Amino acid sequence: MIKKLFTAAFIVLLIASCNTKSKTDEGGEADLLVYNATIYTVDSAFSTAEAMVIKDGKIVATGNKADLQKNWQVKDSLDAGGKFIYPGFIDAHAHFVGYGNSLQRVNLVGTNSWEEVIERTKQFTAAKDSLLGHSNSWILGRGWDQNDWATKDFPTNLRLNELFPDRPVLLTRIDGHAAVANQKALDLAGIRAGDTLTGGEIEEMEGTLTGILIDNAIDLVSAKIPAQTDDEFKKAVQDAEKNCFALGLTTIDDCGLEFLSVDRIKALHEKGELKMRIYAMLSDDIEKANYKYAEKNGIIKTDRLNVRSFKVYADGALGSRGACLLEPYADKPGKQGFLLSSPAHFDSVANWLSSKGWQMCTHAIGDSGNRTILNIYAKYLKGKNEQRWRIEHAQVVNKNDFDLFGANSVIPSVQPTHATSDMYWAGDRVGAERVKGAYAYKQLLEQNGWIPLGTDFPVEDISPFKTFFAAVVRKDAKGWPAGGYQMENALTPEQTLRGMTIWAAKANFEEKEKGSLEKGKFADFIILDADIMKTSGADILNIKVLKTFVGGEKVYELK
Repeated sequence: MIKKLFTAAFIVLLIASCNTKSKTDEGGEADLLVYNATIYTVDSAFSTAEAMVIKDGKIVATGNKADLQKNWQVKDSLDAGGKFIYPGFIDAHAHFVGYGNSLQRVNLVGTNSWEEVIERTKQFTAAKDSLLGHSNSWILGRGWDQNDWATKDFPTNLRLNELFPDRPVLLTRIDGHAAVANQKALDLAGIRAGDTLTGGEIEEMEGTLTGILIDNAIDLVSAKIPAQTDDEFKKAVQDAEKNCFALGLTTIDDCGLEFLSVDRIKALHEKGELKMRIYAMLSDDIEKANYKYAEKNGIIKTDRLNVRSFKVYADGALGSRGACLLEPYADKPGKQGFLLSSPAHFDSVANWLSSKGWQMCTHAIGDSGNRTILNIYAKYLKGKNEQRWRIEHAQVVNKNDFDLFGANSVIPSVQPTHATSDMYWAGDRVGAERVKGAYAYKQLLEQNGWIPLGTDFPVEDISPFKTFFAAVVRKDAKGWPAGGYQMENALTPEQTLRGMTIWAAKANFEEKEKGSLEKGKFADFIILDADIMKTSGADILNIKVLKTFVGGEKVYELK
């Protein structure tokens, strides 16, 4: 009996030894040992480690320093100084190229009045003209939000017409779903009072154009903007990359690109001139050029670029009242917003993508927009599946429609800072009852058991720390509201970190290569000066990124 017990105990110890060794097995030569850290691996057990070994840009082992040093001979070591390491943040919904372009234009974010918009535009234009030595180019800007002004009505273009009678001007609202154009720009686009179009509005007052364009109407003007050169594109995305790395972002989902931008990103990757990993969604385009590109090239997958999805646009934004609602806006009776295309169009896109095995990712803000897309998805997904079709934003969802996400494995891809940006006026837009189904991140998470998180930059701030703060604390930086905004839908710190790493990777079909710090995955990681998992309140917003690594290569260090 004792012999049998000894044998059984020996087997248990042997199994335990094998399991322990599995994280540090094999051994040999490697490139880098990172140690003296609290490493949040974000594996299935949400375990932590003290050290990890990297070889050829991938993690080969995690564990404690002593054990790793026994098995691995490393060329270099990095003492993390007792700091905190996490997988590189993945922004599941952003506009990387658009953000880079915005850095080259008038920054109108945070303006407190239309007068301030005008003043910033004048100053930027004067500085740019002085630098270039000429003054005949377009004037472009983005970031104004009339909800931040004392007078919350849309502006008119009268001052722009006075200041820039011979130069086209297009200043886009922060959400990208409204813009103001001066008369020169309207003339170039051939826009006249009385013109109408599907999925957009051309605002006029007493038969005169105000310059305000909503959704598809913006495209009439933007189509006239001269094409960007390769050098201009390169500068834009390199500027964007620099800022992203400084905030710990190592993969960006760029939601809605033309094929030319995808080719330019691919070329920059191949030359080593762009290191950011990009999950690129091609835009649903009327000319079908992006579909022809997808048909010709198929799914594109490299270590740094993944092209296998289309971004479709169901409706507009809540702030500009373009989001499509089932019932009229509470603060504007008679207005319900609109779909940007017909349901038949969305159905045809779903049919094509389903037949080709591509992912469909649809912007849907209003409860009618969400219901329309959810029902079309259901037609093609037919229950539980692994197609990972996404609804981007899922911002206002009718209480009867939440189950459609889980029933058909539809992924709600959400941006927590939308809640804390909109909370001041969202209730005014949709009323006290409907707002209960808005920004309902926990309720959406429960549908599939996971949820990817993003920022939607440059619509919102680029900072993933603001994403974390908004998801967990649901207050603004000043601590308002005292009890948090609709806290029944707050996420836990672990859920939030997963949403910014492994769940974001899963939404991109990339969970086997990134999103956690496990053997065989890319060594994309960041070192922070504080433990975000144990930091509370507004202190989250003060956390600094000390270093960022992509594929084991240091791409940023705080100076």
